[in-house]
Amino acid sequence: MRQHAARIRLLLVLAVGVLAFLVGTLAGWSETLQAVLLGPVLPVRLLLGSAALLLGIVLVGRSAERLGASREAPDLVRSVRIVFLAVAALAAAAGWFVGSPLPIIAALVIAGIDVIETSILLLVTAVRPNAR
Repeated sequence: MRQHAARIRLLLVLAVGVLAFLVGTLAGWSETLQAVLLGPVLPVRLLLGSAALLLGIVLVGRSAERLGASREAPDLVRSVRIVFLAVAALAAAAGWFVGSPLPIIAALVIAGIDVIETSILLLVTAVRPNAR
């Protein structure tokens, strides 16, 4: 039962990754979505940028800790996922600080593709637990 719940959780995370990728892709084509991303007034954008910057820094630190302690394939995959999510957070921060939608769109695509890729790798390692 526990493995079933873990697989369901992985599939939900995979769905979130697909959603982030699709939103990023659509935002790249839609000026309306780009306006929504940059719609907040400057003080709100600065708060969003600061929050994304802090999140990126925290994720970099967390991934470094996990990479050092990882011994199994799923742990390494999760650690690498955190590295790429940190890159996505830092890209989003840059977009909000500069006032450009491009880094924010790139952040959505980076996060989406990373979550999709690592979720598939985690599903494979869940099916084949002895594979190294």
